Amino acid sequence: MKRVGIIGTGSYLPEKVLSNFEMEKFLDTSDEWIMTRTGIRERRVAKASEAASDLAQVACKRALAAAGMTAEAIELIVMATITPDTHCPAGANWLEAKLGAKHAVSFDVTAACTGFIFALSVAEQYIKTGVYRNALVVASEIMTRTLDWTDRETCILWGDGAGAVVIAEVEDGKGILSTHLHSDGAGGDNLLMPGGGSKTTPISYKSVDKKLHTLNMIGANQSFKVAVKRFAEVCEEALAHNNVTLDDIKIIVPHQANLRILQGVAKRLDVPMDKIYVNIERYGNISSATVPIALDEAVKDGTIQPGDLVLLAAFGGGLTWGSSLIRW
Repeated sequence: MKRVGIIGTGSYLPEKVLSNFEMEKFLDTSDEWIMTRTGIRERRVAKASEAASDLAQVACKRALAAAGMTAEAIELIVMATITPDTHCPAGANWLEAKLGAKHAVSFDVTAACTGFIFALSVAEQYIKTGVYRNALVVASEIMTRTLDWTDRETCILWGDGAGAVVIAEVEDGKGILSTHLHSDGAGGDNLLMPGGGSKTTPISYKSVDKKLHTLNMIGANQSFKVAVKRFAEVCEEALAHNNVTLDDIKIIVPHQANLRILQGVAKRLDVPMDKIYVNIERYGNISSATVPIALDEAVKDGTIQPGDLVLLAAFGGGLTWGSSLIRW
């Protein structure tokens, strides 16, 4: 069966920066309070005129340029998002048109913060089985439009942005070595947007007043413990499956949810923090987009070099968690 790998990366962060100090002006909080609890100093906010596909378009163009490919050559687009332009059609459909990817099939994958790893796995299978020769995998989120800006426990966490990769067949010994996906539907109430789906009545003044259309985090302390546990387990699963150790891994590129979670994962795995790529201080939690954004940065700044073993890992609502081990 074909070996599939990443041949180009790209990312895009909106220009507007919202710092903790600016949040102090309208929220009962402080830079110290936010930094101590989350490790976040600032986050990006999309323009009112920008939709998820607009952010994705820039990230994809950069990934295509890095891969030396044109949009017309792309055969598949898989977009991970929980904040698409519209629920119908899919965000990937809008993206396909904006890119001019005339020969591509496009659709969305929804798996919350683990969405990029799920989408990467889906696209990989199409190429491995010979259905398509290449794919764009992109995660794009505008999380700031899902927030209750009076809730200081949650609105401080999130930001906007997009990250993308181009994947195609690569030579033996390189590429995606294995991917491990998990979900637990019984934990769905821990992180959710209650309104907007078929479970609730159509949007109304009542549903808006009840804040059913904003992101809800329930049992944050319990979620923290579960996240650390699942993060570490899925990393260990990837190592065991490929008969390698953490000493063999150049860098772990995780979902950037909370610095304390990443510190907890490092402690549980018994690795130094410099083994884990962290950029949450500058961007906050961008749900599914954090992993490809961090991956692109790690490639661009030289952290990741050809031949390195790179471990992607994420945990998110659903509950979902997953990892992917890649030989660069």
